[in-house]
Amino acid sequence: MAKTKELSKDVRDKIVDLHKAGMGYKTIAKQLGEKVTIVGAIIRKWKKHKRTVNLPQPGAPCKISPRGVAMIMRTVRNQPRTTREDLVNDLKAAGTIVTKKTIGNTLCREGQKSRSARKVPLLKKAHIHARLKFANEHLNDSEDNWVKVLWSDETKMELFGINSTRRVWRRRNAAYDPKNTIPTVKHGGGNIMLWGCFSAKGTGQLHRIKGTMDGAMSCQILGENLHPSARALKMGRGWVFQHDNDPPA
Repeated sequence: MAKTKELSKDVRDKIVDLHKAGMGYKTIAKQLGEKVTIVGAIIRKWKKHKRTVNLPQPGAPCKISPRGVAMIMRTVRNQPRTTREDLVNDLKAAGTIVTKKTIGNTLCREGQKSRSARKVPLLKKAHIHARLKFANEHLNDSEDNWVKVLWSDETKMELFGINSTRRVWRRRNAAYDPKNTIPTVKHGGGNIMLWGCFSAKGTGQLHRIKGTMDGAMSCQILGENLHPSARALKMGRGWVFQHDNDPPA
C-alpha cells in the first residue's frame, strides 16, 4: 500500500516528448522501463494541465495511497463493524504506517461515519415477504387513513447479559442496511416483556407481560389497555386496530 516512487521531471518530460513523436503508451513504457499505467497518467496530466510536475496541494500530503483508501472502503463496506485499529493493522501489514486518527479522517472524507448500529427484529424470508406485501397493498393510502390506525407490539428489555451499543461505519442514509444492523429476538432469559401501542397522535398505555404469552393473556391485555389507550389518544370513531400478527393473539 506504500506510495509509488515519483518519476523525475526529466523522465516525465521524456514520456511527453515520445508521445508527441507519435509513440503509444506501451511502446513508451517498454522503452523507458516504466509501467503503462504510470505513462498514461503522466500523459493525461500533461494534456489537461500542460505540465508534467505535480500541481501544488494545500496542507500535508495524504499518508494513504489511493489503493490503500480503496482497500479501506472495500473492508468497511463488507464488514461495517471493522474498527479503526483493525484497519491500522491491515495497512501496517501492507507497508503503510498510519494512526487511528488518520483512518478516521480518511473514512470521513469518503462519506463514512462511525454510528450506533440499529437493532432490528430478526426476520426470516417469510416475514420479509409478508411485510413487503403489506407495504405494497397500502402504498397509496392517504394520511387521513393512517391517523386512524392504532398499532401494538411487544418487546423485551434486557436485565442481564451483553446489551451494549455496537458501532458500524456507514453513510448517512444506510442505517437499516442489513450489514449495519444487529438482529434481535423477542424471547429469552434475563429480560422483562412489555406490551405497548401507539398511533400518529402519540403512545398509549404500557403493560408488563408476566408469565408466558398466550391467546388468553393477549386478549386480556387488549381488553384492559387497548380501548383506554384509544380514548386517551382521542382516536374518535372509526379507528382501526392494526394487529402485529403475533401468533398467541
